[in-house]
Amino acid sequence: MLKKDEFGPEYIVEVYDPKIGMKGFLVIDNTVLGPGKGGIRMTPDVTAEEVFRLARTMTWKNALADIPFGGAKAGIVWPASVKASADKPASVKASADKPGGSEALKKEFVQSFARAIKPFTPKKYIAGPDVNTGEKEMKWFVEATGNWRSATGKPANLCMEIFGKAGEKPRSTSKTRLRDKCGIPHEFGSTGFGVAKTTEIAAKLAGFNIKGATVAIHGFGNVGTFTYKFLTGTGAKIVALADKSGAFFSKNGFEDKKVKKAIKNRSALIEVFEKNRININDFWSLAVDILIPASVTDVINESNKNKIKAKIIVEAANIPMKENIEDELFKKGIMIVPDFVANAGGVISSYAEYRGYNPKKMFDLVERKITKAAKSVLIKSLKTNINPRIIGLNIAKEKIEKKIKTGNS
Repeated sequence: MLKKDEFGPEYIVEVYDPKIGMKGFLVIDNTVLGPGKGGIRMTPDVTAEEVFRLARTMTWKNALADIPFGGAKAGIVWPASVKASADKPASVKASADKPGGSEALKKEFVQSFARAIKPFTPKKYIAGPDVNTGEKEMKWFVEATGNWRSATGKPANLCMEIFGKAGEKPRSTSKTRLRDKCGIPHEFGSTGFGVAKTTEIAAKLAGFNIKGATVAIHGFGNVGTFTYKFLTGTGAKIVALADKSGAFFSKNGFEDKKVKKAIKNRSALIEVFEKNRININDFWSLAVDILIPASVTDVINESNKNKIKAKIIVEAANIPMKENIEDELFKKGIMIVPDFVANAGGVISSYAEYRGYNPKKMFDLVERKITKAAKSVLIKSLKTNINPRIIGLNIAKEKIEKKIKTGNS
């Protein structure tokens, strides 16, 4: 159920395009601190309620990260198998059956959705990548809206001159003409980088060194792979991985070359680590130091919550569990880094792109803001024995309420 309170949501928009069967949702939760910022996810079962929960998370995330964005989120119902989708018009089915048709149809869906919500962008809503959307989809989105600022996470070679129009980098070599803003795709790994940083901070505050700490990562898409990359760089030992093809365990850690090959080729983990496969139920009961859910909504639930033995849970994914389950685990003594703290690297990167920063400056900004937010929340939680989510929410709410009171909204 969508919860309405003093913070929002300001807009709940449902769109439908009967020509191609596109159905989508946009929830702009709160714009007190700035335009609503949040990605577009494309899944078969995305709902307005899920989009609202994600939008509310973005409200807290942006406030806590101290960036001038509000909270919003979008979702497009995208069938797992386009060809098997029975409710699509015949013309759409024919298009999907052509070579490359699935991608062409996806582009139609994204651009149809972009045109439908164009009146809100970028003043009230700025899009970004999420589940099943990345730099390519963001390029499609801005092409449809005709506004370079309507989305972040765009390809690095998609640039806009500061005083010019969207397009390729200017041909002129003059310093004036080369002053352009370019996309900073999430494929650079900003979210995973932030997750790794918060994990390192949490481990230290929990009293053990990240070097040699055992880690399980559930989800091996953009966030999971970069979390793996940056965590292994700290000396952490990743002993368990899971993706759509299954769960995998290696007591002494996985062979780095094989993992990197799987990432490079975008292979399912089973293609590389079939001998390491374990039952997915056993994944949750592994006695690891750190568990990182980096996959889908509510992946930690009633069926597996009591199996968890990790000392720390770092929520790389948005809303990986309901708040009551999170509270139960916290009361059992598990340190939990909430999603709006752990995975804020992506939205901080979005802000960096919005400001026209280069990738180096973006990573510096992510590290600085993530470190400040994580320490402020976790240290206070340890001192008061209050759930980190409550601590973080209170800090974020205070910032929004202060903004409202000053009358500068």
